[in-house]
Order: sequence, then C-alpha cells, then structure tokens
Amino acid sequence: MPNFVGMGLQSAQDAAQKRGFYMLKSHDAAGRARFQAFDRNWKVCSQNYKAGKVVPTDTELDFGAVKLDESCPAHDQKAPSAAGGTMPDFRGKSVKAARQALDSSTSITVNDATGASRWVLLESNWQVCTQKPAAGAKLNGQPVTLDAVKFEEHCP
Repeated sequence: MPNFVGMGLQSAQDAAQKRGFYMLKSHDAAGRARFQAFDRNWKVCSQNYKAGKVVPTDTELDFGAVKLDESCPAHDQKAPSAAGGTMPDFRGKSVKAARQALDSSTSITVNDATGASRWVLLESNWQVCTQKPAAGAKLNGQPVTLDAVKFEEHCP
C-alpha cells in the first residue's frame, strides 16, 4: 500500500487506480458530511490501510480528506450518531451531520444563532452552537431545534 496522505484527492485516486485499486471512496475527515463534488479541491489526510501494508487490489480504499485550504485534523472526526435513541452532542458539528444522525422522520428547526435570521442553505457550512433537546436526552420523536453559525464564525 502506497502512502497517499498529503496528495490531492484526485491524484491519490489516479495513483491508486494505476496500482489496480478500483474500489475507492472518500469521506470528509473534518466530520462535516460535505459532498466532495470536485476531487481536485480536496487533499488526503488519512487512508484506511497504512502505507507498506500488503493488501489485495480488490480491497476498498477509503481516503479521509479536507478542502485544500484546510488543515488536516489530528484524527478523522466521526459523524455524530443517535444510536440507542439518545440525543448526541452536536455542538461544533455541522448542521448537515446533525441532520444525518437523526431519524429521517425527526422534525428539525435550524436557527441562525447570531439573531440575523439568515437562512441556513448549505448545512455543511454551519456549525451547531446549541440544541434542544440537550445531549444525552432520550429521543422519542420530539422536534429538535438547532442554533448555528457559519464555521468561520464564533458561537454567541
């Protein structure tokens, strides 16, 4: 297994294919659940198999990546999960990751935490500041409210 860390995502995918690996996937290493529409705009921070490990070419490779202008996290940030019917702590996570963690039938209201009443259109660009119900609460179908700001902003 080559070391793909530090390469552009598209270059890493091309190099893996040249070595016979065709089962390729990638994920947002920052845990924001962003869609990687243009692989050339992302860089590889992690790979699911260490460099030097011998693996068959039919093995699925998964690259953890962030946008080119971002720093790689020390460890892949895992998306939150509502496993066991308990409300996760969404603070600092993207609104998109929060929505994906909840059951699809959950009613969710997202508010601009700055009070400016901006619309939250691209949910992966907004981070949760506060939430109702609180982290650890039992989920039983109640509506969820998230107050959020853009990632480059600070929570009030």
